[in-house]
Amino acid sequence: MARQSADERREQLVEAAIRVMIRDGVAKATTRAIVGEAGLPLGAFHYCFRSKRELLHSVIERIMLNSLAFTPTHTPEDTPEDTPAPTDAPTLIRSTLHAYWEGIRARPSEHLVTYELTQYALREPGLADVARRQYQHYLQANIDHLTAVADQANIRWTVDIPVLARVGLSLLDGLTLNWLIDRDDTQALAALDTYADQLISVSAPASS
Repeated sequence: MARQSADERREQLVEAAIRVMIRDGVAKATTRAIVGEAGLPLGAFHYCFRSKRELLHSVIERIMLNSLAFTPTHTPEDTPEDTPAPTDAPTLIRSTLHAYWEGIRARPSEHLVTYELTQYALREPGLADVARRQYQHYLQANIDHLTAVADQANIRWTVDIPVLARVGLSLLDGLTLNWLIDRDDTQALAALDTYADQLISVSAPASS
């Protein structure tokens, strides 16, 4: 069997940690449980990560990469590749939010883990920075999303982007948790479109 690199083992451990957290809960995702899930020796964990805190940061980043990265030029999978991405602000705003929501619906268990991770980190001594960095990641994703939409649609926001990003994070975070509880797609999409309308209302042509 070919010798695995440290990066390959880190990848295995992050994916194994997510599986254990989804199946058994964050509190039961011990180092031993994670390496067992990955099929690696216990020493592999300490070779790849300096601490469990570092692993938790990697788990959060992986889940974000899976579902929370906004892509302003996103189009549904069944859209032909030669179809141009929308550039008008209303269509672009709605399409990016719907792309985000499809990520939530595609991986509900992962998103449930993120809420559990937040609570776990806030309660465990020495792990509060995990929760802080988790939400800093989310806030930056919202800032990047708003900036990219503005550039793509040639608009500006009439509210400071960091403020608008924090409002959006609070709304989307609550909306996601609500949906994880009731799985009401109709109401969730209606709320998402209402948020899109609010964003459209605080946009203006870049030249004005």
